[in-house]
Amino acid sequence: MVRQLPEATLLTDVRALLGEGPVWDARVGRVAWVDIDGKTLHMTEPGTGLTQSFSMPERIGVAVPRDSGGFVAALEDGFWWIDAEGDIDKLTAVDTHGGTLRFNDGACDPAGRFWAGTMAYANTPGAGSLYRLDTDMHLTRVLDDVTISNGIGWSPDGATMYYVDTPTMRIDAFDYDVATGEPSNRRPFVELEGPGRPDGLCVDVEGAVWVALWPGWSVRRYLANGTLDAVIPVPVAKVSSCVFGGDGLDHLYITTAQVDLTDDEHDAQPLAGSLFTTNPGVRGVPRASFGG
Repeated sequence: MVRQLPEATLLTDVRALLGEGPVWDARVGRVAWVDIDGKTLHMTEPGTGLTQSFSMPERIGVAVPRDSGGFVAALEDGFWWIDAEGDIDKLTAVDTHGGTLRFNDGACDPAGRFWAGTMAYANTPGAGSLYRLDTDMHLTRVLDDVTISNGIGWSPDGATMYYVDTPTMRIDAFDYDVATGEPSNRRPFVELEGPGRPDGLCVDVEGAVWVALWPGWSVRRYLANGTLDAVIPVPVAKVSSCVFGGDGLDHLYITTAQVDLTDDEHDAQPLAGSLFTTNPGVRGVPRASFGG
C-alpha cells in the first residue's frame, strides 16, 4: 500500500518564477536553490526561512557548493564560478545553438564531479545534452538526444546513477563507475504515470529515490526495486525538485514554480514558487561538493 505522508509546509515565501536545483550547503547550514527565470541564486536558513539572494546575469539552472569556496554553477551558456559574495566569473562556455538552449538541473557525483544538462527553450525533442565537469575542469558531453535534462542522483554506494529526461516519463538507471565517472547499461528504473511528469530527484540512505512531479502536486518515493512506496502532497502544482538537508539530513526541501500559471491558478495556489519542507522519516545520502 502506498503511504500518504504529511503535506509539505512552507519554509520561505520567497516566490520564484521557476524554483529549481536545491542543494544542502553543509558549510553554512543553508539550502541553496535557484530561480531559473528570475536569474537568482537563493540561500535559505532552515530554522527561520531567512533568505539571502544573489542576482545572476543570465538564467541559472543549478549551483553546487565548491570545496575551495563559493559555488560552481551551470548558467544559461556554460559553467561559472560564484564566490561567497555572489560575484561571478565564467569557467567554460557551452554551445547553446544560438541561444536556443539553456542549462536546467544537475548535481555532483560521489567523487565531486559536477553533472548538468541542457534543454531547448522550445522543448525541441533531442536538442539537449548531459555534461560532466571533472575536478580538473575537463568538460565532457556524455549524453546527447536529451529533451529536458532533469534530476540526477546516485545510490548510497555510488554504483548506480539515476537520471530523468522528463518527456520520457521515466527515471532511468545506469551502472556507474565512481573512479572514472563513466555511466553504462542504461535501463528504465521506473516508468511513471500521471498526474505530473518526473522532474528533480534525490536519494535516501535506504536506496529509495524521491522524485518531484511537475505539475503533479507531490513528491513520490520509489524503493530501490522500483516500487512506489510513499507520496508527499505539496500545496502547489509545479513541484520541480527536492533534496535532503538539515544537520541530520533528515529534512526534505522542495522547490516549486509559478511560471505560466493562469490568474485562476495563481488564486488557487498563492504559494506557488515558494520553498517547502517536510520530515519524511528517513535520512538522505550526503551529496558531494564540487572537488575542483
